[in-house]
Order: sequence, then structure tokens, then C-alpha cells
Amino acid sequence: MERKNKTTGKVAGIIANLVTVEVDGPVAQNEICFIQHQESDLMAEVIKIIGNSAYVQVFESTRGLKVGTNVVFEGHMLEVTLGPGILSKNYDGLQNDLDKMKGVFLKRGDYTDPLDRDKIWSFTPIAKAGDEVAAGDWLGEVHENGMPHKIMVPFKLEGSYKVKRVVAAGDYKVDDTIAIIEDKEGQELPVTMVQKWPVKMAVRAYKEKPRPFKPLETGVRCIDTLNPITEGGTGFIPGPFGTGKTVLQHAISKQAEADIVIIAACGERANEVVEIFSEFPELEDPRTGKKLIERTTIIANTSNMPVAAREASVYTAMALGEYYRSMGLRVLLMADSTSRWAQALREMSNRLEELPGPDAFPMDLSAIVSNFYSRAGYVYLNNGSTGSITFIGTVSPAGGNLKEPVTESTRKAARCFYGLSQARADSKRYPAIDAIDSYSKYLEYPEVQEYLVSNVGEAWLGNVLDAKDILLRGKEAQEQINILGDDGVPIDFHMRFWKSELIDFVILQQDAFDKIDASTPMERQEYMLSKILDIAHAKLKFDNFDEVQNFFKQLINQFKQMNYSEFKSEKFNNYEVELSDMLKERMN
Repeated sequence: MERKNKTTGKVAGIIANLVTVEVDGPVAQNEICFIQHQESDLMAEVIKIIGNSAYVQVFESTRGLKVGTNVVFEGHMLEVTLGPGILSKNYDGLQNDLDKMKGVFLKRGDYTDPLDRDKIWSFTPIAKAGDEVAAGDWLGEVHENGMPHKIMVPFKLEGSYKVKRVVAAGDYKVDDTIAIIEDKEGQELPVTMVQKWPVKMAVRAYKEKPRPFKPLETGVRCIDTLNPITEGGTGFIPGPFGTGKTVLQHAISKQAEADIVIIAACGERANEVVEIFSEFPELEDPRTGKKLIERTTIIANTSNMPVAAREASVYTAMALGEYYRSMGLRVLLMADSTSRWAQALREMSNRLEELPGPDAFPMDLSAIVSNFYSRAGYVYLNNGSTGSITFIGTVSPAGGNLKEPVTESTRKAARCFYGLSQARADSKRYPAIDAIDSYSKYLEYPEVQEYLVSNVGEAWLGNVLDAKDILLRGKEAQEQINILGDDGVPIDFHMRFWKSELIDFVILQQDAFDKIDASTPMERQEYMLSKILDIAHAKLKFDNFDEVQNFFKQLINQFKQMNYSEFKSEKFNNYEVELSDMLKERMN
């Protein structure tokens, strides 16, 4: 979309951060322009074109902007700058390096370079002279915080090229030429470690092939056991304020089988974003023993960005994820909270006077959300390697209403639904995922079923369905007990309820602050679920509901002690022996 002569225009109308520009030449949808405000140039994006009028959303405050102000269009879309040095960075939605900005309050129009141009990187070549390459192929690599950062043929190139020269192994800056490639006409193209890519276009440097559906271990039992998400899969976590969305995201980020973590902090700046910046850098990485931030990038909304500009953050985060996926890495992308992104879409749609959908959200909200979620996935690269983006977003529905448009639109796009319950949060049952309302569509996939049978156990799928059935029956029994009273129902109802409580306390609830219980491997999850189901199906004798309650409370306490013990350690085995003795007494 690059043009030799830049199109210009003048401001014709201003409604908050929606500005109408009368242009004197061609412009394109999603093109970037700069409004030449008296203080500084303000970046904006074209979101609608009618005749000679371009409607642009400004990523800054438009305070003091006047009709007649000059506007210059850049001839390219909103882009990210890709290259070594992205990890451990804190960016805003436009990929400005927040750590380079001075002062508590960000200056309007202050744009910073996302990369350190003076840093020296130790480069190792992968390709050699004479190799045939295409967009996304690896030319060499540098190590970025211990991760192999591949230097690739720029994604914007089409067709095949021949490598004419690659520099020898050594120390280079990101702007140094590390390779020369040649097209079919013999034209030479220099390649550096830096490239740019539009954030609203998917990076497609891979082959379309059937993907293996391998569950992604998160260490969170209520996810891995009952409703697993696959590597390259999509899920979302809806729930009202205070139900533990951010803590759950922290737990998944720490423990999931991922090489790179990207956090899109697009939520309320006084709530979710503050917690991300204050707590996330302090998290220990259980895989390396270092800080998790070393393999993490944070994209955050800032206070000087208008609400309507929040959508830039999620697209920037996804583009960075696609970049690392093209290196053959497993990327975990977390967005907290996409409700704010949807609110930005609603606000801009209203200013454009478009036909409103439910709750005044855009009519095409579902399509926008689906298109974004579809950019996650598992891919095969040109060299046969694989990479993936697993995307989990959170939704903050007003008043906890899970029937509102954003939640419903996301439900259609995501394959996993992890609904957080206010009642569970109020009773301190964390994670507060409602196991009955939540689901994973991946469990219906034959490939996932085959993997679980082969790698976890032949009885695993049956046990998972059995546990869900016990939880559902326990909920029904609890409702009857609440209506009729303890004495008004048979002992069987109390047993059903307490069997579900056993699964709830031992499997669904987890202590994120305990080193052992915070993350549970699948081997341990399979072992514990099997043992609990054996108890649930055992023939136990009780004379009254008090005996049922007291016995199961003892069982729960014993199992919780096992959860806090190293798997199959002496301490763990001793608790297990005591548990067996308790059961023998009740079964005789």
C-alpha cells in the first residue's frame, strides 16, 4: 500500500476522537495518518471512507484540535515493529515502549521506538548461500532471554527467493544487514533483523495441514481434568468483578506448556491493568527458576488513549504472537478484558451513526470477535516445524450477566467456556470456575479423545464424564436439601451431595499460593480422580445424615493434605494409608 506521494487532507469535523478529514487523494481502510496538531502530531487510523471524506479514530486526546488542521496519510496500515528485544517489554497499544517514556503522565504525541537499536546481538546463521527461501523462512537466530529468536525472510515478500549471502556468525545490531536475497529478476534485497507487519492482517508464513489436537496442560485441575484446552486452541473466561479472572490468568501463564507469554492488558486501567503491572513481573517461572517476565511481553492500554482506541492493544498483541509462532514457538496469549475492546467498538460505531445491534454494540460484533479468535491456532511452517498460539480471553459482563452480547459473541467463537461463578467466589472456592456450566468442545474431537486415551489412560474419558455427572447430581441434591431441609430427604440425597463436594474440594479447588498444589501434572490428576471416583462408587453405610457429613468432611481434609504433599512421597503415602483405613471402617 506504499505510495510515492503521500495523500494529504484537512480536518473537517471533530466528535471526541472521531475526526472527519477531507482528502485530496487516495486513502485506504485502516491506513495510518498523522494530524499535525500545534503541540505534536497525533496518530490516527482510517475506519471509514465515504467519497472524499475519511473518518479516522485518533489514538490520543483531540483537545484543542481545530477544523482546517493539516493531515498527512502514511500509505501503510497500523504496524508492529518486529525483531529481537520484544520480550520483557511493556508496550502500549501502539507498541510504544512505556519504559522509555518520561514522567508519570504520558505526553500527548510522544511515540517511542519499540526496539533497542544500539544493543548488540550474537547472530548465528541458519540458511546458506544458494538456498531457496520464501516469506517466513529462517535465515539465522539470536538468543533473546534464553529463547531462540529466529531472523526470518520478511513476511511481506511474495514468491521464492535465492539466498545470495548470509553474514558469518558474530555480533550485530538489529539494523545491520545480515543477509542478501535475490528475486527471480536478479534484484537484490538486503535483510536486517527488523521487519514490520500490519496488526490487522494475519501473518501467513505457514502451510495448511491437518493439526494434531494435543491438550495444553495448564496445571489447573478444573481445566485440565474436566474441560481441557488444546495447544493452539481458544477459550474465554467470563465472570463478574472479583471472581478471580486475573489470578486465574496468572496461574495459567505460570504453569502452561508455553514458550512465550503475551498479555494484552486492555481492561480497566484502575483494575486489571494495575494488577498486571504490579504483580506479573514478580511471578516466579517454575520452568526456569527466573522471573516469568523474561519470556513475557505486556501490551497495555494507557490513560491517555481514548476508550475507542483500545482495540489497538489486542491486535498488536496478536501480531506479536504470530511473529513468535512463525519461529516454531508455543505462544500463550491472554487478553484481560476483551469487554473493554467491545466497548470501544460500540463507542466508535455509535459515533459513526451505524445501525446498532443488541445493547448498542455493532451489528457485526460476532464477526469481529470470530475473526480475531480465528487468528489463534496450530500451524506447520515451511520447514516442517510447528508453532502455535493458544488464546484465552476474559470477559467482564456488566452485573455478571452471561447473556449479554459480548459474552454470547465470544461463546460462538471460542471452543472452551470457563464461566466464573459469583457464588463460588463468595464462598472462597477458587478457582471459581463453575464446572457444570463450563465446557470444552475439544472433548468432542476424536483426535483429542485418542490422545487422552493413549497418554492419560483408557478410563480417563469415562472418569471425566462420571465426575461431571456426580457434580450435576450433587447440585440437584443440594437444591432438594435446601428446599426440604436435612431431615426432609433420604440419606441418599446427602451422600450424592457430599460426593460432589468431595470432587469440588479435592479436584476443582486449588491453592495458587502453595508450591505443590498450585500446579498439578496430568499423572497426578488421573491418579487422584480415579481414587475419588472409587470412593464415590463404594458402598458406604450410614445411619443418619450427620454421619454422612462428618465422614466426608474427614475424607476431604485427608485428600487436601495429600494435595499439599509431594506426589507419592512418604508423607503422601502415609495419608493414603490413613484414608484406606477410614474407608474400611465405614464399609464394614
